[in-house]
Amino acid sequence: MNARSAIRKPMLAAIVASNLLFAVSTLAADIKGQVLGGSAPIAQSTVTLWAASSDAPKQVGQTKTDKDGRFAIRGTGTPDSSLYLVATGGVSAANPSAGNNPAIALLTVVGSNPPARVAINEFTTIASVVTHAQFIDNITIKGSPLQLRIAAGNVPNFVDLETGDYGATILDALNSSQTPTMANFGTLANVIAGCITRVRPDACNQFFAATTPPSGGAPSDTLLATEVVAFFPWHQPDKIFALLNEFYPLPKPGTPGKLLRDTPYLPYLTFAPSAFVFPLKFTGGGVSGGGKLMIDSEGNAWVADNFTVGAQNQDASWTGGISKFAPNGKALSPSPLGFRGGGIAGPGFGLTLDAEDNAWPTSFTGQNITKFDKSGKALSPPEGWNFNGQISQMQGIIATPSGDIWALDCIKGQVVKLPQGDPSKVQFFCQNKTGDPLKNPCKLMGPFALAIDQQDRIWVTNAVADHVVRFPASDPSKFETFKVGYSASGLAVDSLGNVWVTNKLGSSPRGALKFAEMLAAFKFNFDGDPDAGARATRVLIPALAAQTPGYESGGSITVLHPDGTEASFSPVSGNGLAAPWAASVDGNDNIWIHNFNSWSAGIVELCGFRTEHCPPGVKTGEAISPPGGYVGGGLQLQVDLGIGPTGDVWVTNNWRNYVDAFGKVDEALQTQGAGQGVVVFYGMAKPVKVPLIGPARPF
Repeated sequence: MNARSAIRKPMLAAIVASNLLFAVSTLAADIKGQVLGGSAPIAQSTVTLWAASSDAPKQVGQTKTDKDGRFAIRGTGTPDSSLYLVATGGVSAANPSAGNNPAIALLTVVGSNPPARVAINEFTTIASVVTHAQFIDNITIKGSPLQLRIAAGNVPNFVDLETGDYGATILDALNSSQTPTMANFGTLANVIAGCITRVRPDACNQFFAATTPPSGGAPSDTLLATEVVAFFPWHQPDKIFALLNEFYPLPKPGTPGKLLRDTPYLPYLTFAPSAFVFPLKFTGGGVSGGGKLMIDSEGNAWVADNFTVGAQNQDASWTGGISKFAPNGKALSPSPLGFRGGGIAGPGFGLTLDAEDNAWPTSFTGQNITKFDKSGKALSPPEGWNFNGQISQMQGIIATPSGDIWALDCIKGQVVKLPQGDPSKVQFFCQNKTGDPLKNPCKLMGPFALAIDQQDRIWVTNAVADHVVRFPASDPSKFETFKVGYSASGLAVDSLGNVWVTNKLGSSPRGALKFAEMLAAFKFNFDGDPDAGARATRVLIPALAAQTPGYESGGSITVLHPDGTEASFSPVSGNGLAAPWAASVDGNDNIWIHNFNSWSAGIVELCGFRTEHCPPGVKTGEAISPPGGYVGGGLQLQVDLGIGPTGDVWVTNNWRNYVDAFGKVDEALQTQGAGQGVVVFYGMAKPVKVPLIGPARPF
């Protein structure tokens, strides 16, 4: 989360000035609606229509609600603007004797194509704040046209704008009953409603005390309080949850017809959450066992799928294609197979996007490199590019700022370069002609992922080693090695050139022993399986599933400075790092990690080197997220995490139940090996420029 030091005041002077300059408009809106709190109308509430853009927002209309909370408003904006409504003050029909409540502030973002009728209530406020968390400051919303379009497009996932009830996505079968998101949402809405209707004379003061940010300075209205929850979801969730009982006590046992709290919204939480987060899961478009994920220039998410939807998928043979999702989670690739053709056959952690948004997947099972345009049309030949069989099971691939494509051959231990993305000019480096993986000329052992730094040097992780390799892009023969933990997989370079490496097996003696077992399986064929990668995987996966956060029991993160020396606080362990697979850097240089471990393992946010963007007292390498990470949303065994232009954090569920992918199991379980869908945590990271080419850059 962005560590915002205080609740900032709206830039009223700038807003007023922008209103005076606002002249030509082409986006007209006639909106009728109703302001509600606790499902009751709010009379005499001031409703203001704003037009958000990359500049200060412009007030384009204002009115008051009638005795039934209804209003009609007209306004205009520019084609690139996003319209939103703010309702302040008013008298709640649920408690009219209390009079005007100045603490009421509610929000509905309707975007560039508002419905004719809208609701403004707690649900619309939470949905609008969460999706716009990176662009909202009190009543000010400001962002690029792309960012505003994406954020507004995600509001209906949570709320029906016309009715103010739950939206279609949060109500669907994946999200309503399989995750705590809906109960988190309902609980926060109930607590906000308690302030709006003043269920107790001091309800608002209690709510504002619970939502005071880490740096102090209590909010003064319900919109500011909701923003604090979105900015700092890990801060005092127990105190916010406790207000549910304060405002709506459970009925006395045995009360006829009374089982639930007398809340305006259902469901609500039974237990306090570790953080008030609202992730949603999406499927379709052929996604099955999602591996590597990339975000394109329009905010669409591309996923390399290990498996095929509905099949009895096995680790021995990956058969998937690639999937594509719109920023609002709608599948853009065809179901049930996704994008196919061009030779793609079972990609894994190999997927990148070039500067033109062309997708470059590598196939692990298919042993090739493929290419698709932004529409999903295959551009590679029917067999892909395998260069007359010179490559084998491929994994990591990147596009560099100079336009080159670099890829890793995991089993042969070689590096493949396509200068300017031209396969006809392919170059091979670090080729091992001995047949002994321990004699690789560049010390590559199961090379898995790669990244390029600001000095045009490429860093490579090794799945079957305890070091990373670095070489200048101009001459891979000048390689160096640097000690890390055991079985490194992902890595990311921050804006200062530091490299964050995920060690799946950690850095402890326990990890060393399991790593030695994995290395032996990779090198020696004890069980008659000629596939070295498959042998090592059968050792690795059960080990990861058994790990728990902690130096001795879990994974770790090694942090290397640009000169290759290890940071004083490295390795990082605990903090929810059960089995870290890969790392991503956000626009504040904070680090996001996910876990290939269990359904209860969350995603982890670590404080980076720019500690001014971390909560007070949190140091580099320490967790911002709760001890178990951010959980929920239907997370399974995760393999990648990507950050989009609105700060949405996308996570791929790679495997579901790993034992079901390792051979024949009970018939009813034979399709349960593949991970299900992608999970999105909204507005939680500082946005980055997309597609990611080179180190992350703030949007």
